[in-house]
Amino acid sequence: MSKDKDNQQILLIGVGNKFRQDDAIGLVIVEKLHNQLPPEIKIMEASGEGVALMELWQNATTVYLFDAVISGAEVGKIHRIDATIETVPKKFFSYSTHAFSVAEAVELARTLNQLPPKLIIYGVEGKNFAHGVGLSVQVEEAVEEVLQQVCVELLIKPG
Repeated sequence: MSKDKDNQQILLIGVGNKFRQDDAIGLVIVEKLHNQLPPEIKIMEASGEGVALMELWQNATTVYLFDAVISGAEVGKIHRIDATIETVPKKFFSYSTHAFSVAEAVELARTLNQLPPKLIIYGVEGKNFAHGVGLSVQVEEAVEEVLQQVCVELLIKPG
């Protein structure tokens, strides 16, 4: 993995399934960020399976993870969780087809002392996870807000 000038390894992970409508939001976000980022920031896509996520972030010092969530909040609501200081609500990822989801991966990594020094999760409240392509209108609108927030956090001029 590439390193930036401060010897940090920055990784952005988009989680989702592009053929399950709102579940694709993590993939859409990293795809849109791809051309805005300096080459030293690495981007990966993942299905959300917990063990694979733990392997992806293994050598990173800063990780941003993007995924759809279901918490009962308004569709399109953006949840920002600093997983190094907050517990990830297990219910957020209860729709996942994997038995070992993002929340369980974070908590297992915390228990094993294998969390990256900085792990920020952006979860966007989804609406439709049926088979198909395309995001709900409210979820699509949230993409731009997440992009702006992440660019500010990473000190990148939004494209």
